[in-house]
Amino acid sequence: MQTSQEVGYQEGLLSRLLSGALSRKRKISLGIYGPVNSGKTTLANRICMDFAGRRAGTVSRIPHETRSISIVENVSLKLRNGSILMDVIDTPGIATRISYRSFLRYGFKKEEAIERAAEAARGVVEAIRSMERVDLALLVLDSAKDPTSQVNWVIAGNLKARRVPYIVVANKIDLPYARPKAVERIFPEDKVVQISALRGDNVISLYEAIVELSRS
Repeated sequence: MQTSQEVGYQEGLLSRLLSGALSRKRKISLGIYGPVNSGKTTLANRICMDFAGRRAGTVSRIPHETRSISIVENVSLKLRNGSILMDVIDTPGIATRISYRSFLRYGFKKEEAIERAAEAARGVVEAIRSMERVDLALLVLDSAKDPTSQVNWVIAGNLKARRVPYIVVANKIDLPYARPKAVERIFPEDKVVQISALRGDNVISLYEAIVELSRS
């Protein structure tokens, strides 16, 4: 006959095993945010190709190429330090001001440029609203640009207001004028990972950080 101590031990063990099984099965929503042309879709494609064999969206030099949310479901990020099942959400670039004139430089006619600007504005609203339903976020910045840009504070502020844990991604470290250390200085209280989403430099460190943060 088992003692109460033995029964308690077995119940505790079963509880820990069930808890571990549930945590391994838990799926999170990973939102990818950032200013226009910071490399969000390139990073989303990198993650999805590495772990799901498919792309999240189309990359273009034209601003606001991504004008609506794209979701790749059931991406299983597996590493030696753990794994996590994710829905990867690639969002439109966030801007504090959108003018149709910026599209004219890329050969769009005025009517097309106005419509594209309107779509981009709706995409910004959609991106910010999506923060309500993500579990974890990546704030992707172009490390060759000024990290003190107002839009960066807007994105970080919205994530903090919604209590969404996030990682600051200092992207494009392959560029000659990249200054990822400046990003770290501007976000001293946040986890900052330096990468090149295009070349894949240091992406393993980012993947490890995602797994680690998903456990906290």
